[in-house]
Amino acid sequence: MPKLKLPTHYWVIISLLVLLTRFAWAGDTAKADSNVLRTFEAFSALPAYGTPALSPSGTKLAFVQNVSTPEDLAILSTYDLVEGKKHYLLRSDNEKVKIRWYKWVNDERLLVSARYQTRRGTTKVHDTRLLSMRFDGGGKGPFNLIRWDRLRQKSGNPTHIPQFHDDVIDWLDDDPDHILLQLDAEALGLPTVYKVNVNTGTTSRIEKGKKKIRDWLTDRQHNVRVGVSLDFDSGERNVYLKEDDDWRTLFSYNAMREKGEYPLGFAKDPNILYYRGYKGDYQAIFKLNLTTNEHTEVFSDEGYDVSGSLIYSSVTNDVVGVWHNGRRYWDDRFKGLQKGINKGLPNFENTLVSFSRDEQVYLVYSESDVQPGLFFLGNREKGSLDFVFQQYPQIDAAALSDHELIKYKARDGVEIEAYLTLPKGEGPFPTIIHPHGGPGARDFSGFDYWTAYFTHKGYAVLRPNFRGSKGYGYSFSQSQMKGWGLAMQDDITDAANWMVEQGYAEHGNMCIVGASYGGYAALMATVKTPELFNCAVSFAGVSSLKHIVIHSRKFLNNEFVKNQIGDDFDDLEARSPYYNAEGIKTPILLVHGDEDRIVRPLQSQYMAEELEDYDKTFKYVELESGDHSLSIQRNRHRFFEEMDAFLDMYLHQKPAANVETQSVSQGE
Repeated sequence: MPKLKLPTHYWVIISLLVLLTRFAWAGDTAKADSNVLRTFEAFSALPAYGTPALSPSGTKLAFVQNVSTPEDLAILSTYDLVEGKKHYLLRSDNEKVKIRWYKWVNDERLLVSARYQTRRGTTKVHDTRLLSMRFDGGGKGPFNLIRWDRLRQKSGNPTHIPQFHDDVIDWLDDDPDHILLQLDAEALGLPTVYKVNVNTGTTSRIEKGKKKIRDWLTDRQHNVRVGVSLDFDSGERNVYLKEDDDWRTLFSYNAMREKGEYPLGFAKDPNILYYRGYKGDYQAIFKLNLTTNEHTEVFSDEGYDVSGSLIYSSVTNDVVGVWHNGRRYWDDRFKGLQKGINKGLPNFENTLVSFSRDEQVYLVYSESDVQPGLFFLGNREKGSLDFVFQQYPQIDAAALSDHELIKYKARDGVEIEAYLTLPKGEGPFPTIIHPHGGPGARDFSGFDYWTAYFTHKGYAVLRPNFRGSKGYGYSFSQSQMKGWGLAMQDDITDAANWMVEQGYAEHGNMCIVGASYGGYAALMATVKTPELFNCAVSFAGVSSLKHIVIHSRKFLNNEFVKNQIGDDFDDLEARSPYYNAEGIKTPILLVHGDEDRIVRPLQSQYMAEELEDYDKTFKYVELESGDHSLSIQRNRHRFFEEMDAFLDMYLHQKPAANVETQSVSQGE
């Protein structure tokens, strides 16, 4: 079986393999021996399918399917809706290489972003490459679109190998053979814009990197018009507009310390630029007339940031809405379509995720708090909406519970939003406090496989959007700056106490579970409130802020990390679980992937060593080839298995309605 290879000077072979027809589509035939599904495995299974994409004609689908054959594989396939034929293109074991995204560039060809593990010097990082292939796997097969051995001859820095090859800035919808891509081939962190032939990989330079511009933006006529600069040391950012051979400064601010404006895209009218700015303390969408310099508000959401990207119509070539808690449209055609879908699929959050070029064929993603994701194929001419596939077929929605958006007051009076999910039955319940990662992230309503697993076991769950969470305004978000372990940690403590006050939980029967920053919060809870929780679970959590700052010196954004976390080592140690392990009383489960490039496994290894030195109750599990997002099926199962047993030891569980153990075929 042929392998896709990077040039030898990359020192690595991509283990994405072209699929031969001997791999059956698991959705067609389940020939593998059946096995008994352990209860947690319905929730720890990877989604059966990734988000599908329609070809420009609307006659073909591309999708990734996670299967067990018996290897755990992610398979990229296409399906011809007219001829009823399937084509198997690529497979990945999600270990050394992972399929990041895929997109049709024309009806015959797809581009696929592949992420793989590599090193820059001694530092472990992820690189990306862009693969081009026919929809049926024909021709010369998948190939690296950016041929560095050719491109380096044109660059002034032949020893620098760009880390990311997949930053497409314009898909050139009216030129199906080319894309515009930005690549820092000539200077580290200073991308040049290239026009790339998707069939041959031939490149031509369109705009040379300059003026510390890190991101480029084209108008709807595909001209490079805007550059966004950033000084990594000072944080100064400028938004430049190209005017012939000159550059006009549209916006200027310090990205570390000031509110600012960021360009999102052009209207069909090349003189109208949409940007995200601030309406008071909250982000909103505005448009700027580049001729008259008139600024107009387009969309805002009182009390919340609008932080999504623009939505364009391929028919009108103009902006029709914005991504915001799903999608928000201001174009009447799309508003009508969305209204019709919502009427046909009530009680779901329905999101249009893909369209044909003429916008007559479309894909809808539907979910609810209790219903995992479903995909439907719609046809506006036929007035049809047909089920395609679902992401978690083994989960019984009837056994799950809806989320309730609640608000509680922190000890200093600040109001915090959180999502409360109660299991079936009467409380008080054994309870999980589940802080999100980030910390510049946010929990929403909708299906969440962690929460579903917890409530299925009979646990109440509270997910607080503590200070530092995104979406609640500039001041709220900036609370995380040098604030890890302080008020934002107290918000999580106050969330647990609120659960007790409301009668949903009781002291002596609560655990805290988190991943990434949530793992840090779980560990820090054992330091600040050693009597509050029966146990703590940290997946890929941070234990030493000082080591985060030290490690960041190897990266361009080192000053941003210090601005966020701090650079006073005494203060960092005071806010780090690793340096305060002696006073910990809470049993801890530490789990970390040994190939995590986001939070290094040393963070959990150091913590485990310190806990062992102080003879604390803990367990450390290291996942082989594991990454930061539990992308490998065996590792996701292993983590849930360890967590399942650990929670059973420390939470006093009441009887609850459970999904019956069922027999399933591998690969379903």
